[in-house]
Amino acid sequence: MQFTPEKYRIPDIPMQQFIDSDEIWDYLNSSLSSADRVRDIVNKSLSKKRLNLEETATLINATDTASVELIKEGAKLLKRNIYGNRIVLFAPLYVGNKCSNNCVYCGFRASNKAQVRKTLSNEDLVKEVEALEDEGQKRLILVFGEHAEYSPEFIADSVRATYSVKKGNGEIRRVNINAAPLDIEGYKTVKEAGIGTYQVFQETYHPDAYKKYHHGGRKADYKWRLTALDRAQEAGIDDVGIGALIGLYDWRFEVMGLVRHTNHLEACYNVGPHTISFPRIKDASSLHMGSSYFASDEDFLRMVAILRLAVPYTGMILTAREPAALRDEVIQYGVSQIDGGTKIELGSYTFKEKNENIDRSQFRINDDRSLNDIIDELLDQDMIPSFCTACYRLGRTGEHFMEFSVPGFIKRFCTPNAILTLAEYLFDYAPEQTREKGMMVIEKNLKELSVNIQEEVKKKIARIEQGDRDLFF
Repeated sequence: MQFTPEKYRIPDIPMQQFIDSDEIWDYLNSSLSSADRVRDIVNKSLSKKRLNLEETATLINATDTASVELIKEGAKLLKRNIYGNRIVLFAPLYVGNKCSNNCVYCGFRASNKAQVRKTLSNEDLVKEVEALEDEGQKRLILVFGEHAEYSPEFIADSVRATYSVKKGNGEIRRVNINAAPLDIEGYKTVKEAGIGTYQVFQETYHPDAYKKYHHGGRKADYKWRLTALDRAQEAGIDDVGIGALIGLYDWRFEVMGLVRHTNHLEACYNVGPHTISFPRIKDASSLHMGSSYFASDEDFLRMVAILRLAVPYTGMILTAREPAALRDEVIQYGVSQIDGGTKIELGSYTFKEKNENIDRSQFRINDDRSLNDIIDELLDQDMIPSFCTACYRLGRTGEHFMEFSVPGFIKRFCTPNAILTLAEYLFDYAPEQTREKGMMVIEKNLKELSVNIQEEVKKKIARIEQGDRDLFF
């Protein structure tokens, strides 16, 4: 699939800086909204076409009640049309919290003397993975502080160790990475270990704000971080994840920055980001910073809906930083992935009880529900909890993924595969009440599939019940 490049003051050149703050603010200050204009833009998005910066700015500036409701309803409909009612589940696994950076907002920062530093040994890592498998997890994101100890070779070894752990019917089928930006050779080393998506969040796209929050360490280099995923693409990693930390600067600017980053990747590599993340600033160990840019819940909901419309094909991740009730609501407006049963202290999946006297966390979470509790509540909402990893293992990644997902065809694969991974969970890990509820949701969703696919899915579910695992389309 070929994307049409858009013209900007700073042209899109691989591995070159592409953010122009004045240009973004010009769009935000000059894009006027009206009911008809908002409706036209929402309709364009519903035709599964990505929005440009002017259109995104127009939605951001549409603050009247009627327009906001139109945007939200459009985002809901778009999500149903592309992703169906599935929600992909994963868990973060923190491998090490040593860090050479000094980011004002982060509990890992080098100057935080209250932080207890730890790196999981290989034995510790295996135990954590076993504990996650015991809960039914199939998808992990390994998280590393930015430190010389966490070299590409160390990250690759951690990935291989994670994949090697098999306990009962448990296995990890997808390992994503959230770690420091690497050079091209470093990315190649990590890619060889079989990683999924490599995430690097810009934190804030505004260069001056970036400088305000980042002191010392390689992360202080704005351009090095901004072009991190260009280098990943050059190394052959075609699944990348972008993100902004909402609360460091005006959320409206950050949304524009995320869309501009998407445009850049499309222009240079003909493939946009696989995921977009938008965590909000939350409490962290020894956190001392202003709150002038913190986004309200209402602005956060509107932001998610606008992002869903702006980039229809991209997965959107909502983390356990947000409280359960808000997560349940935000999911409706375009989120496709959430973490479940999340613990962010090192070693905390193995040791179930939190030690209040030890702080190894990066920030505080606000949704501490177990994985099964989240699955149970998703089922109550007639959603399909999914652990699917089929696309990555069948080569449907990068540009090939876009061929399916941009037009919306990915739903043909996602719903059957989501059902199969849910069936695995129900047979292997779910208590009886959840199992009964889950089978009812499966039966209901099977009826939405074509007759031929229904029969194929039923046959595979029967095989799963008899002991087969890892069946997919």
